[in-house]
Amino acid sequence: MKALRLRDPVVYALPRGGVPVAAEVAAALGAPLDLVLVRKIGAPGQPELAIGAVVDGDNPEVVLNADIVAATGATSAFIAAARRRELAEIERRRARYLAGRAPMDPTGRAAVLVDDGIATGASARVALHALRRRGAARLVLAVPVAPPETLQALRGEVDEIVCLLEAELFFGIGAFYRDFHQLSDEEVIASIASHQGPAATGT
Repeated sequence: MKALRLRDPVVYALPRGGVPVAAEVAAALGAPLDLVLVRKIGAPGQPELAIGAVVDGDNPEVVLNADIVAATGATSAFIAAARRRELAEIERRRARYLAGRAPMDPTGRAAVLVDDGIATGASARVALHALRRRGAARLVLAVPVAPPETLQALRGEVDEIVCLLEAELFFGIGAFYRDFHQLSDEEVIASIASHQGPAATGT
């Protein structure tokens, strides 16, 4: 990461799993740590199948996978209701994790988006859109593991991708971890609190 020579970087984590990884990246870069809160929109009757995702912000953005929307029969009413529900959870998480701290302003800065791994890329894509829209001058996606085809699909969204392992045989992110338990809110808060980088600056 240091070899990229990023100017005035801000590290953004995708909670929950991305927070401990992002805290290490932020520490290595000497950069502040913030969150991009994204929630998956699950398909009707198949909540684990993402038809898209929604990201927080002044103008919340929704990115949909049109093929999966069509295949699952998700209606506009279903998507609107899911959007409201997931935005409410996003607000809860921001208040819980950051105690009401305003999001950092990436305008003119390098934004490094970090997760614990990428499968379909839906959450990463909507987060990258949001950071670009907020004025980030350079976008870097940094993850430990992802399938090559997902990374290829995301290359047009970013300036750089850093991935430790491009896994041809990909059976889910958890297969690459010894411990892949669902992080609690308390663990996320502890990871954020343990980061001793520069103080965050609000918008």
